[in-house]
Amino acid sequence: MTTSSAASPSTPAAVPGAAPGHAPEAAGAPRGRGSLGPVGLVLAGGISVQFGGALAVTLMPRAGALGVVTLRLLVAAVVLLVVCRPRLRGHSRADWTTVIAFGIALAGMNGLFYQAAARIPLGTAVTLEVLGPLALSVLASRRAINLLWAGLALAGVVLLGGGGFEGLDPLGAAFALGAGVMWAAYIIFSARTGRRFPQADGLALAMAVAAVLFLPLGIAESGTKLLDPTVFALGAAVAMLSSVLPYTLELLALRRLPASTFAVLMSLEPALAAAAGFLVLSQALTLTEAAAIALVIAASMGAVRTQVGRGREKAPGDGS
Repeated sequence: MTTSSAASPSTPAAVPGAAPGHAPEAAGAPRGRGSLGPVGLVLAGGISVQFGGALAVTLMPRAGALGVVTLRLLVAAVVLLVVCRPRLRGHSRADWTTVIAFGIALAGMNGLFYQAAARIPLGTAVTLEVLGPLALSVLASRRAINLLWAGLALAGVVLLGGGGFEGLDPLGAAFALGAGVMWAAYIIFSARTGRRFPQADGLALAMAVAAVLFLPLGIAESGTKLLDPTVFALGAAVAMLSSVLPYTLELLALRRLPASTFAVLMSLEPALAAAAGFLVLSQALTLTEAAAIALVIAASMGAVRTQVGRGREKAPGDGS
């Protein structure tokens, strides 16, 4: 995850496939000459997120899904609070309401995704989760061509479930779809938080809210296991791989990379997750599952291109 990237003063786009915390800059961002550098940073961030998710799955037998989420959120919150040092005074009630809602969405997205990853393959979980941002992008665009992208995504889901979700574990599929809904909510509140808080202050505060919300659940499920040095070290590694490192890499990349390119790269998250699941967890895909993931990736890329094309049709200052 799932999850996988920080809210900034610029408004984050509703990016299908964006990992948690992704906040693309405006589509008109300067490209710079060598785009290989920022593209490489974004891909490195995506790989980090998905391999962090695979590491989390290996940790679940030791600490449980809720325990792993708690460690990830707690460590990431501490790191972000120390680095960002957000100001606590001078914010309105609306500011705090927004950042709390952002934290709730962040907690729900991570919690539901890790419950899914504990039951179904990582690539499948991310593919189903991506449907949330994809649906948000399609609805926001309101263009007829988006029916095609929605149809492709639906075809991919049908293939993934083999006509039903009996072979997938229905509960795991439901958790992944729920994570997708929370991911869409995350994108909305990430945008609002980015407008109200400077730099990554809002993200740091939201991460702290999410950690506080999840701490009782993690303690209830895992108890003193969370204090085990090995468990805590692995949990900290998950936090660094899935949150802190990708946020940093993407922040650097987005200074030179257009949002449209960023969004297309984020559409590759299900494929990266499938690769991480295969290499780390030995979760091989069937040809049907691979085709299903490819359809969802194509739908996600198509929706991104449509949204970017619509934005270019509106000339600056046309009043729309």
